[in-house]
Amino acid sequence: MTSVEEERPRPLLAGASRRWVRVLPWAVAFVLSVALLPSTLVVLTADYGVHGGVASALAVAQAAPLLLAVVRPLHAWYVVFAADVAGALALLTVDFPERLLWPFPPMELVGYVGLCLALGLRERRRTLLLVWLATAGANVGLVFVAPHGAGARELLLTILGGVALLLGGALRERHEVQRRLAEQETISEAERGRRTLLEERARIARELHDVVAHHMSVITVQADTAEYRLTALPPDVREEFTSIAATARESLGEMRRLLGVLRNEEAHGELAPQPGLARIGQLVEATARTGAPVDFTPCDPPHGAEVPDAVGLSAYRIVQEALANVVRHAPGARTRVSLSVAAPADGPGRDRLTVLVVNDPPPGPPATPLEAGGTGHGLVGMRERVRLVGGTLDAGPLPGGGFRVAAHLPLTEEDFT
Repeated sequence: MTSVEEERPRPLLAGASRRWVRVLPWAVAFVLSVALLPSTLVVLTADYGVHGGVASALAVAQAAPLLLAVVRPLHAWYVVFAADVAGALALLTVDFPERLLWPFPPMELVGYVGLCLALGLRERRRTLLLVWLATAGANVGLVFVAPHGAGARELLLTILGGVALLLGGALRERHEVQRRLAEQETISEAERGRRTLLEERARIARELHDVVAHHMSVITVQADTAEYRLTALPPDVREEFTSIAATARESLGEMRRLLGVLRNEEAHGELAPQPGLARIGQLVEATARTGAPVDFTPCDPPHGAEVPDAVGLSAYRIVQEALANVVRHAPGARTRVSLSVAAPADGPGRDRLTVLVVNDPPPGPPATPLEAGGTGHGLVGMRERVRLVGGTLDAGPLPGGGFRVAAHLPLTEEDFT
């Protein structure tokens, strides 16, 4: 079906932006056909003395194909050219005044010039040259059998036809050059936009590195050296500093991987393994060490099935963002994190992982807010991750206070690929 549509020729000027320009070829072809058909019949019979039946056949063959020229000008030329030559030969069988044009009467000249203009707008240079050579050859050949002697006017079809072919070809090539220039400008604009995007990525990467990497490195060093710099640290405090250093190093590593993506648009993935369901427990433990009571209910995939990496990473990031929001906006609030797998309600391959994070209202407003303001990107990021794996997300405040985040993620790749 597609190949047939691609081979179907388009009408002349079909790509014009203005409607009247697209309609113009049809209007000109219609006017020429309607005007030339009766005038050719009348002139051939009344002035040249051609038999009515022959004149009618010639008039139809010379005028009607002009309508076809809007879509297939070369096919129309085959018919009109043959009809014009046949008409010239038919005029040799009758006695007409010397003052009349031969071998091609004025009506045939008008129709043929219009047809040559259509050919110039559609066909390539080689085809146009062959058409003109055929026209000139037939015209010169007929001049040798002219009934009233040869003259310059007998070559009008060759001259006018060549001018029309040249004019149409020039207009077509000019339009082609303008179209290619417009395409190049579009490509150049896209390249400029792409270059601007790459420059912006590089700028963001530099700013992130300058602003964040130094501070994260300082935190890591201070936490690692605390037990050597500070004497008589209790074991739980030493463990706390060790946890802070590990968390800072992990955050610094993730930030560096992010910078690699920002700096290189060709990045196709990370060599380091991404976190998944197995590390959600560690995430909960790290949050609990901040003083927030967190209850965690893990689960295992049913029937020993493996969780796709994309689903595991999405679940981890959702829990990570939800717990970060609890620490920022509801410090000290009791939080429940649970993972569960829905029973296959409609047959195998439809199991879905449910990630639920619910926190109660905070026990009291913090003395000092942990953040002066929020970016508002947390929920947007959650929804985008869930959407990419074909799941659903339900997040919002609870009637009695607190907040609830529930994500439903497919466990089979065919559900989201």
